[in-house]
Amino acid sequence: MAKTKVMDYERALELFEPVIGLEVHVELNTRTKMFSSAPNVFGSEPNTNLTPVCLGLPGALPVVNEQAVRYSISLGLALGCEIAELSGFARKNYFYPDMAKNYQISQFDDPIAYDGSVEIELASGRIVHVPIERAHMEEDAGKLNHVGGATGRIQGAEYSLVDYNRAGVPLVEIVTRPIFGGEADTPEIAAEYVSTIRDLVVALGISDARMERGNLRCDANVSLRPRGNEGAGMAVLGTRTETKNVNSLRSVERAVRFEIQRQAQILADGGTITQETRHWHEDTGETSPGRPKSDADDYRYFPEPDLAPLTPTREFVEELRAALPEHPTLRRRRLRAEWAFSALEFQDVVNAGLVGTIEATVAAGVPPQTARKWWTGEIARIANERSVPATDLMAPAQLVELVALVDAGTLNDKLARQVIQGIIDGEGSAEEIVAARGLAIVSDDGPLIEAIDAALAEQPDVLEKIRDGKVQAAGAVIGAVMKAMRGQADAARVRELVLERAAQ
Repeated sequence: MAKTKVMDYERALELFEPVIGLEVHVELNTRTKMFSSAPNVFGSEPNTNLTPVCLGLPGALPVVNEQAVRYSISLGLALGCEIAELSGFARKNYFYPDMAKNYQISQFDDPIAYDGSVEIELASGRIVHVPIERAHMEEDAGKLNHVGGATGRIQGAEYSLVDYNRAGVPLVEIVTRPIFGGEADTPEIAAEYVSTIRDLVVALGISDARMERGNLRCDANVSLRPRGNEGAGMAVLGTRTETKNVNSLRSVERAVRFEIQRQAQILADGGTITQETRHWHEDTGETSPGRPKSDADDYRYFPEPDLAPLTPTREFVEELRAALPEHPTLRRRRLRAEWAFSALEFQDVVNAGLVGTIEATVAAGVPPQTARKWWTGEIARIANERSVPATDLMAPAQLVELVALVDAGTLNDKLARQVIQGIIDGEGSAEEIVAARGLAIVSDDGPLIEAIDAALAEQPDVLEKIRDGKVQAAGAVIGAVMKAMRGQADAARVRELVLERAAQ
């Protein structure tokens, strides 16, 4: 595929104002699906979590999942939305291979939540209020598994298989209003907003929010308008594209930036933007055309005849409001101050989705910087190699045990990294791995002195250099001793012994 011609980002901002709108789909972690008793479980064998309702078979009638309604209202309240006293479901009609019944039960003109706002904070400290138009309930579609090709995506695939396990999983779709004024920060605003939504639904306990599993997905709408129309509001908006199902925070930021650059180049060359969906390619950092984007009228919405309207009472809504957790932006601000992290350190934690994990580790007694060092360092490195979240590899309690061994002098950092690998590989607890592998630091001076004598025999001039004031010469002996003892010597104690020998 030929590389797309794009404009320099700074030049694009000189010519055009970027306007974005974000649609975030949140899968709810209810026990069963939105309208049926089928299990809502990730990772089952294809086409096993199904009932006739999931497939829209004749005579199968949907029943609303009460827990999904409760979760949806809680999310709406956390987004600062009004909760509708009466809302209903509609049929959204379109044909797609993963829609078994050729329509999706959703909400159209009467969503459960509307008119909200979410505060986000950028790495620079800039505060942005993202306007929420609506948050509505719907059912998820199935999933296409593309076979063949290098990326597992539809491009280059030989054929596709349909798995309907996801069909009917409860979703809340959060739709923003157009976001103006982002300017150069626009890509970061998009990623930070999605990150805040992720933290919010995790704090509410309503979703696993695993982007790599599709629990949380973002469709990013991007349009440009020529400079000089900044004060025109909705009156002058460019044609938008919608990059579908972007599944990582980094990809959200990159996709928005790319679309700004791509559209700017087309417009500067005298072309026009096609209103369409687009696919994001992580490997090339580009988007490619999907299908022409339909407007709402094209879906032929009509009221779902098999479901009664929802009428939550004010008492019920207030009960859910009282149970809301701390807002993610406020929580991040508080934790960063408590932990004394720099902006960059804390942003690394946020991007890795490790705020809650480090919070739990610190609560168990580990210093914040120590927790950050291990979670965003060695554990994250292994997680990246295996393309899994760091939290899939270790639990906070396991790291707490490891840090206790380091603090006690049983392990140094080099040995601790070996223990982490053992924990991740399922060899047991930190103490069990240390015992089985014989990894404990040698604290007995006897073996250390023997290793020092052997090293000095190889480098007899070191002691004389130290006596002449060149204390750094001890480093050569320390390195030799550490190598001889496979990293299990206490380097500080070795240094003390070498300096003692030089003083004799």
